Amino acid sequence: MAADLNDIQRAASEQFGRQSHRYARGHILENVEDVQAALGRITVPTRARVLDVATGAGHTGLFLASLGHEVTLCDLTEAMLERARESAAARGLSVQLRQHSAEAMPYAGGSFDLVTCRVAPHHFSSPGQFVAEVARVLAPGGWFLLIDGSVPDDEPEAEAWLHEVEKLRDPSHHRFLTPRAWAALCHAASLTVRVSELHPRKQPDLNWYFGTAATPPENRRQVLDLVARAPAAVRRVLALGEEDGKIVWWWPMLTLIARKGGPGSTGCSPAFPSGRSENH
Repeated sequence: MAADLNDIQRAASEQFGRQSHRYARGHILENVEDVQAALGRITVPTRARVLDVATGAGHTGLFLASLGHEVTLCDLTEAMLERARESAAARGLSVQLRQHSAEAMPYAGGSFDLVTCRVAPHHFSSPGQFVAEVARVLAPGGWFLLIDGSVPDDEPEAEAWLHEVEKLRDPSHHRFLTPRAWAALCHAASLTVRVSELHPRKQPDLNWYFGTAATPPENRRQVLDLVARAPAAVRRVLALGEEDGKIVWWWPMLTLIARKGGPGSTGCSPAFPSGRSENH
């Protein structure tokens, strides 16, 4: 499969292949409270056909399987799918596993009632093609749930700073998109945005992130320099600071829910909420 990947996809596959052991049990994504909250705003059949894209260690998809849904977990990286397979077996859950990119899905049109993708799209080489594929494989009336790091609309300085930091920390990072940018991609794919909200999530200290991505020493030094010189806009938007000698910030997490067909749409460019909820 590697020969069919572009440079961005290959970088992501190699990075997560090396680091897959860090994403299984005990990883922060094991906490699926954000998924639970979003599902309360979606109506799907009792046994829905679900596709979890870029599943990683499978936390989102396995939660949905535990609710009785018929779940397919897909990922670009074989090692990640193996972590998901191990977790499914340990929990006694039955799921399908498929290896492919987010931008080219090997399913017939209308195959799924719900497509989910959580904390992964910032690695995708073509978010537009990904959303188009989501729209294609969704059944009429089907739902799309996206949860990912983002940046508030109209904050270019914070967006540029966060992109530079993430690219140094993890070279497989591609780009965070704003809520407005994701809404535009959904509109182009004829998906109606029903919910688009940013929720600040407190991140573990920076050294935890360095370890998770195996960030090389020189890149760590450059990130620390960017943190030290962070402009006021970055400190305001991300609440960047120190606690007990550790560098922390509040990562804007976007929850976007869209539907294939159906009337109405909520606003696509929400304000960044002032309330903050920590992810423990």
